[in-house]
Amino acid sequence: MTVQIVEIAGQKMAMLPVDDYQKLLDVAEDRADAIAAIAAEQRRTGGEEYLPAELVDQIMNGENALRAWRNYRGMTVKALADRAGARVATISEIENGKAQGKPALWRALAEALSVSVDDILPLE
Repeated sequence: MTVQIVEIAGQKMAMLPVDDYQKLLDVAEDRADAIAAIAAEQRRTGGEEYLPAELVDQIMNGENALRAWRNYRGMTVKALADRAGARVATISEIENGKAQGKPALWRALAEALSVSVDDILPLE
């Protein structure tokens, strides 16, 4: 690597060929990627759940978040109702936008799905 040190307006500057500069940028980017990968692995081993893009896309494209999470967890409406202590009809109505549900029900549904209430609340 060839570097030339120059002084401009009282400040020392390093000048190097563009190819060398690009190599330095690549090394810095690789290091940042490695640090991000280590942090992601630490979150994963710490119990943080990674979500498949399909689930996120479904919710962002307007699918009912409760239904999307229920399906992702492989649960039927009845299984979710049983775990949350709710009626099947109530969950079906919530998933179809015909009912809103009370806060206690949302907390029970979130607990049954192992998510936060914010994860399953409708986006609008």
